[in-house]
Amino acid sequence: MTVKDFSPIDAMGLPALEGRIKEDLAFLCYPGKAWVPQREGVTDVVIIGGGMCGMVAWLGLATGGIQNVRVLDRAETGREGPWLSYARMETLRSPKMLTGPAFGHGALTFQAWYRAQFGAAKWDALDKIPRPMWMAYLQWYRTVLEVPVENGISVDHVEPEGDLLRLSVTGAETPTILTRKLIFATGRDGTGGPNIPDFIKHLPGHLWAHSADEIDFTRLAGKRVAVIGVGASAVDNAAEALEQGAAEVRHLIRRKEMPTINKMMGIGSFGFTAGFADLPDEWRWRFMQYSFATQTPPPHGSTLRVSRHENAYFHFGKATTRIDPQGDGAIIHFADGTFYEADFVILGTGFVIDPMARREFGDTAGDILLWQDVYTPPEDEKSGDLGRFPYLNPDFTFREKQPGTAPWLANVYCFNYGASASLGKVSGDIPGISEGAAWLSRAVAAKLYAEDIEAHWEGMQAYDTPELKGDEWEATPLDAHPEPQKGRVA
Repeated sequence: MTVKDFSPIDAMGLPALEGRIKEDLAFLCYPGKAWVPQREGVTDVVIIGGGMCGMVAWLGLATGGIQNVRVLDRAETGREGPWLSYARMETLRSPKMLTGPAFGHGALTFQAWYRAQFGAAKWDALDKIPRPMWMAYLQWYRTVLEVPVENGISVDHVEPEGDLLRLSVTGAETPTILTRKLIFATGRDGTGGPNIPDFIKHLPGHLWAHSADEIDFTRLAGKRVAVIGVGASAVDNAAEALEQGAAEVRHLIRRKEMPTINKMMGIGSFGFTAGFADLPDEWRWRFMQYSFATQTPPPHGSTLRVSRHENAYFHFGKATTRIDPQGDGAIIHFADGTFYEADFVILGTGFVIDPMARREFGDTAGDILLWQDVYTPPEDEKSGDLGRFPYLNPDFTFREKQPGTAPWLANVYCFNYGASASLGKVSGDIPGISEGAAWLSRAVAAKLYAEDIEAHWEGMQAYDTPELKGDEWEATPLDAHPEPQKGRVA
């Protein structure tokens, strides 16, 4: 049976799908009944990030009746997340049928959105999701759910104020926001930033860029471009340079061989999603370190997008030791004693997890407990990068290194890539994001309820709406020692 055999939404248009979504949500009593006692001038939850992670986190909270929530994003409307900025792949890596941020609602999936517009036959023919189309889907998701994202607002600093958090912001009507809980739904670089190796420090800024930067690829026409690395972002940036007329693009790769197997994809399952966080430290570390060591290969299509150009080259065993300016370009030195002269360098070196790189925490970042503070791996499993991941509580909140130094960190939630070492792939990647949002919203609700327990107790005692009015029954007296009636058996 194919999808065309049973779906009434195919090619019916988005208005028909949206009507179905509204009806489904109404059947499920969405949004949930508000139950959190309100404090004047205080937001219950602030979510930093209005992209996929932030929106599905908001949906989880709204479903659970947590309604006093603000979603802030520094980007302009329609530019949230990486999809129209530094993400430069033609299609997503994830399989098209994954449910992503649908949060258990079939009509909210990408598949439903696509088929409502184009029909089942085109869906069956679609291979991978085009990147700009994924962004269009997320914009529709925001519109149909009326997610209240506030664009153009940046959170610059967070600090405690009693049992609350005070956020210093720019771009909002007021310079500060008081909130009870703060969720970092900030994507791949949400607990760190781009990885900038030391070997680039002597090169002037106009001669290089990180793959996460805004790059005017038209300026690279006729240039010799060096791309350091061979991960997905490195390959996608190389393809952009080639397609904009670069004279040549050379991948300079430290590894001896191209990674070809995505190990994490081989073990993806609901069991892994649900069970990873409960594993002992040594097993969680082992899975993540092995994934790092084997490296996720670039997508098949992205690699072909580069290699189909005759002026594209892949050089293995070329570990860069330093890069110096030379004339109008750069000279790149390798550990094997060779070198290469380039006009421009692109760092496809990924991201690092390092709370100290986040300005929002300020000096308090040094109080955040990291994996390297907790776990010492075997010699053959050491990883400095993995050691800098935050060692989180089971509810996504940060822990403090020394008890009592920064207890307010227990009100800050890491719902981004930084959570993966502690809790698994549930807070940044498409496959597990809805499971993560359900987990997160339940954790936030539990903590808010416990903090307000006195108010809830008083509310229970004060509740006086009668279930019965008094006219549903009639009292009948019963003699304590009734005389048995003749002819009847008692």
